[in-house]
Amino acid sequence: MTSSLPVPLRKPDRASAPAPAPVAAPARRRRRSPRTAAWLFAGPTAALFTAFFAYPLAASLYQSLTARRDGTDVFVGLDQYRRMLHDPAFLHSLANTGLILAVQVPVMIGLALVLAVLLNQSWLRFRAGWRAVFFLPAITTLVAYAVVFQVLLRTDGGLANQLLQALGAGPVDWLNSSTWARISLIGSVTWRWTGYNAVILLAGLQAIGRDQYEAAALDGAGTARTYTGVILPQLRPVVLFCVITSTIGTLQLFDENYVLTRGGPGDATLTPVVYLYKVGFQQLDFGYAAAIAWVVVLIIAAVSLLQFRLYGRERRR
Repeated sequence: MTSSLPVPLRKPDRASAPAPAPVAAPARRRRRSPRTAAWLFAGPTAALFTAFFAYPLAASLYQSLTARRDGTDVFVGLDQYRRMLHDPAFLHSLANTGLILAVQVPVMIGLALVLAVLLNQSWLRFRAGWRAVFFLPAITTLVAYAVVFQVLLRTDGGLANQLLQALGAGPVDWLNSSTWARISLIGSVTWRWTGYNAVILLAGLQAIGRDQYEAAALDGAGTARTYTGVILPQLRPVVLFCVITSTIGTLQLFDENYVLTRGGPGDATLTPVVYLYKVGFQQLDFGYAAAIAWVVVLIIAAVSLLQFRLYGRERRR
C-alpha cells in the first residue's frame, strides 16, 4: 500500500539558478555649473568689450603719459598734463566751452520746457505730428545739418542775410565775426537738440496725473502757480537728466563748430575736442592729444557729479 503523504517540494538551488543579466548603468551627463554657463554666454561680449573698449582706454591712458622724442615714445609721467596748464590755446578752448555751456544749455532747456508744455495741451490738434516735427532735427546727421547751417549763414547769398536784406537790414558776417560765430554755433546746437529734450520733458509731464492739476485748481492756483509750485518740482529729475546730457554734449562739441568755423575765427569757437583733433591729427602729437581727452573726461565727470550733488541738496531741503 502506497503512502499518501505529500512529497515536500525541493527548493531550487540558488547556486545553480541562472544569474539575471546585468543592467547597464545610465550614462551620467556632465552638468556645467551656473558660473561656467554664465561665462560661456558672456564670453563673446567680454572679449569684444576688452578688445574694443577696455584695451583702447588703457592704451590711451598710457599714451597720455608718453611723448614722441627721436621717433620713439618716451615715458614722461604727468608732463603732458602740466603742459596744458601753460597752453593758451587749450585754456582758451575751455573758456569758449564754458561760455557756450552757460548760454546754450539754459536757453535750450527753457525752450524745450515751453515746447513740452504746449505739446501736452489737450486743445492742440495733431499733437503726434507736431512731436515728430520737433524731434526730427535730433535724428539728422551731425555733419549734414552743420553743412546746411553753413549754407544758410553764408555772408554772400545765404538765406539768413537774404531775409535780413528783405527786412531792410544789412548783411551779417555770421561765420567770420567772433561774436556772430559764437551766436551761430549756439543757435545751430539749440535748433538740433531742443526738440529732443522737449520730447523727454513731455514724457515727464504726461507721467504727472491730472489730479495734480485739479487739486491745484481747487486751491485757487492759476496756471503759472500750478506749473511753478506743483508741476516743476515733480519734473525736476527729468530736467536734471536733460541738463546733464546737454552739458555732456556741449563739452564734447566737435562736429558743428568744426564744419561751420573750424574753431575760428581766431579760435573764437575753439573747443577742447576740436583742439584735440588739431593736436592729434594735424600736429601728430598723440600723447598730448590723449592727455587732452582724459582731461575732458574728468571735466565731464566733475560737472555731472556737481549737478547731482546740487540736486541732492535741493531734494533734502
